[in-house]
Amino acid sequence: MSKGGRARDRANARRVVEQQQAAERRRRVTMWTSAVVVLVLVVAGLVGWRVLAGQQKSTATALTTPPGVVDSSTAWSVGSGPVVVDVYEDFMCPVCRNFESASGATIKQLVTDKKITVRYHTVAILDASSSGTQYSTRSAGAAAAAAIDGKFIEYHDVLYANQPQEGSTGLTNAKLIDLGKSVGLTSTAFVDAINNKTYDAWVAKVTDTFSSRGYNGTPTIVVAGKLLQGPNQTVPTTAEFTQAVTQAAG
Repeated sequence: MSKGGRARDRANARRVVEQQQAAERRRRVTMWTSAVVVLVLVVAGLVGWRVLAGQQKSTATALTTPPGVVDSSTAWSVGSGPVVVDVYEDFMCPVCRNFESASGATIKQLVTDKKITVRYHTVAILDASSSGTQYSTRSAGAAAAAAIDGKFIEYHDVLYANQPQEGSTGLTNAKLIDLGKSVGLTSTAFVDAINNKTYDAWVAKVTDTFSSRGYNGTPTIVVAGKLLQGPNQTVPTTAEFTQAVTQAAG
């Protein structure tokens, strides 16, 4: 082979090597660029997730405790008698309504006679029984708003008088507001508390406390710190309730 041919071969070989080296450099640039893009997307995703999670946590933990509640901020206190009676109830619970119908008048009389102090814990264990409308929570939140306006018992009673059937959609917010009007609740604060779900998180706290105390059904009646039940763990009768109060009073 001539010297000129060998020179051309070497030149061609250098071009091939240079092309391969250039291609490798482009591959590396592309690889690093893709890695940087992926990293940016991951970081952006993590930041976005943290912001969203923070917002959700903020919403989930937003707790407005109504003024005036007692017993670790879970109950409404009525009366000033020496025997403390705790009533855990759910406004969707038909058995709670039966207990109220049977013993409500006796409870009110014992309050009037200054023999008992009643602490009403409005829990929400039957939200799943209102076709997704969370009626138990909404009604308990409305009762909290009523209590702030000084009408807890009046609203408590009108809710039971108009109790929806368990498993139905419950009463609408508009109906809860109308029931409030029927007992003199006309303030903007009452209406806003219902529409804005002001006390929903507080109702959840009351319900969690109820469960943490080992209770799982409503109504749950506790007299002077002792769970009161009828035979075979049934709801106590009015006579059994009165007897328990008398014994607790000494």
